[in-house]
Order: sequence, then structure tokens, then C-alpha cells
Amino acid sequence: MGKTYWEVFKEKGISRREFLKFASYITGLMGLAPSMVPKVVHALETKERVPVIWIHGLECSGPSEAFIRSAAPYASDLLLNVISAEIDDILQASAGVYYEENGKIVYKGYLKHEEDALNKYRGKYIMVVEGSIPLGNDGKYCIVGGKPFKEEVLKVAEGAAAIVAVGSCATWGGIPKARPNPTQSVGVMDFLPNKVVINVSGCPPIPEVITGTILHLALFGPMPLDEMGRPKQFFGNRIHDTCYRRPFFNAGQFVEKPDDDAAKKGWCLYKIGCRGPTTYNSCGNMRWFGGISYPIQSGAPCIGCAEPDFWDKDPFFQRLQNIPLPNVETTADKVGAIAAGVTAGALAVHAVAAGIRHFNKKDDEH
Repeated sequence: MGKTYWEVFKEKGISRREFLKFASYITGLMGLAPSMVPKVVHALETKERVPVIWIHGLECSGPSEAFIRSAAPYASDLLLNVISAEIDDILQASAGVYYEENGKIVYKGYLKHEEDALNKYRGKYIMVVEGSIPLGNDGKYCIVGGKPFKEEVLKVAEGAAAIVAVGSCATWGGIPKARPNPTQSVGVMDFLPNKVVINVSGCPPIPEVITGTILHLALFGPMPLDEMGRPKQFFGNRIHDTCYRRPFFNAGQFVEKPDDDAAKKGWCLYKIGCRGPTTYNSCGNMRWFGGISYPIQSGAPCIGCAEPDFWDKDPFFQRLQNIPLPNVETTADKVGAIAAGVTAGALAVHAVAAGIRHFNKKDDEH
């Protein structure tokens, strides 16, 4: 801490040219206009690295696994050059190692370091929460450092400059909250109703959405949020709006079964339960792991993992009802039927026209 981003870059031998290229790149990643590049450069030149305290509750570590696979920027660049990761139970090597002071074991290493970080950076650090918070049995379904996780959340949230809930467990309660929710698990937003919580939902979230959110907070502070507390630049559009299969939806061409000919042709998956029309996320344009693919591209309907309570909307592939076409007062069923009728009619007209041409040719020969 105490050094600006540019100073850290220079110490690592990164040229000014590479620094400016990095600034331009992350400007686009954060969903900002090209005209914002100078402001990003200024922020990198003048602001100090921001400390981050990342804590874990009831979860599968999926968001952390996604985070370390970010390709724009690499998680290593973010951790080593942009933020100061003070606490992360998964990434830090010292987790669980005992700390000695004056020859006596006083705390587990990471707990001692956490106490020091909370005091030193009070009001300056970004708090990242991964996992839901169990309230049942006085919170004893998740114990961290000998105490219920809910106490850890309250302690770290008290001095945080910003709070980020990463993953659907932290945002909405996730799988631990699924019916009948025996642990009485809740998301961070419900547990801290008087705090502004930035929700980066997804099971897990897209890696670059995690890094992009943290970058924005580190460089510019608060960011525009939707009504669910999600960053607008990443959750401003439905997957349906950016889906490459959307033309097939508009044309009434749908997959009826996962293994039919329409599926092999890449037609729209709406009829077999795709929730793209009601799910807000960047899967369609950012995709996953360096833009390689995403579920719909792989032939699987979207299950809406970025939306609240997706885990209880079973079966996953139950079809959404009455999703209209854009600017058309009809449903996919009707459009499909019309399209089929038009196709049959076109074939009939073609056959009649072909027959007429055939007889005209015969008459000419005669």
C-alpha cells in the first residue's frame, strides 16, 4: 500500500506504452466509453492500490474459481498490480497457519492479519463476500475462526468503503437457501439491509464481470446499479437481447427436443426452457473464459443463474409462458404455427408454379 498503480507498474518494468494500453483495455472492460480513457489513466496515476478483504460463507468456491480464470485482466495482474488482497481464505497461503508473538501462539495467522488490516485500512477497503449467511441455530451452520460467519460479516462490513456480494449464494442466498432452507440462509443484501451492497450474481459469475466490478470500485468508487443492486454495465441487458440465436426466435424457428434436427441447426432454445428472455447478464456478449463459449452456445438452455431463486424454479427446463416477439402481439407458438403454415403454403405455391412451367414447356415443344 501507499503506492499508486503507475508507480507499481514502473517498479515491475512495465513501459508507459504498455501502461496506456492497459488503461485503454480496462476502460472497455468496465463498460466505459472510449472518451473515459484519459480519466482512467489519471486514476491509475494518482490513486493508491485499494485493499480488499474477501471472506467466505456457505458456498462452493465457484466465484473464486471463476475469478482466478479472468483473462481481461488476468487475476494475477489485478491481485499484484491493482488491488492489495489483504485477506482471502482460498488464495492466501497463510490461512490456518498459527501466528506467534513473543513466543506465544495468540491467533491463527490469517485472523491476526485480518484484525490488523481492519484497523489499518478502516473506511478504505473493499469487502467481498462469497457465500450465503446462515442464521439458523444462531448461525452455527457456518463457523469461521471459531465464530459464526454472520459475526464475521458484521465485523468486516462495519469499516468497509464498499461491499460486494459475489455469486448467487452471496447475492440471493443460493443453493443453501433452496427449499426448505433448513439453515435459514440469506444473501448479504438481506442480512445488511442498511448497507449498499453491490450484487455480482451468477452461479458462478462471469470472471471478467468480477474483475471489472472490482476495478471500477478501485478506480472510481460507486457505480450505477440496477434495482437489484447489480452493476448496470454488466447486467443492463437480457441474455436474450445479445443471443446469437435471437434471429431464429424472431423467425419462429425453435428447438422442440434437445436432440432434434433444429437443435443441430442451432435454432432458438426457448421452447425447451431457455430463460434467456428473463435473465439479465453479459453471457451473450462477454461469454466465458476468454470469450470461448457460454451455455447457449454449447446447446444448453439458460437456467437463469444470475436471477433470484433460480434454484427453486424447477424443473430447470420448464418453458417460460407468453414471451412475445419484439413489436409483435403474438407468442412463439402462434408465430411458429404461422411460420409453418407460410412454409407449407410457399411449398404448395412453388409446386403449382413448377407444374405450370412444366406444362408450358410441353406446349412449346409440341
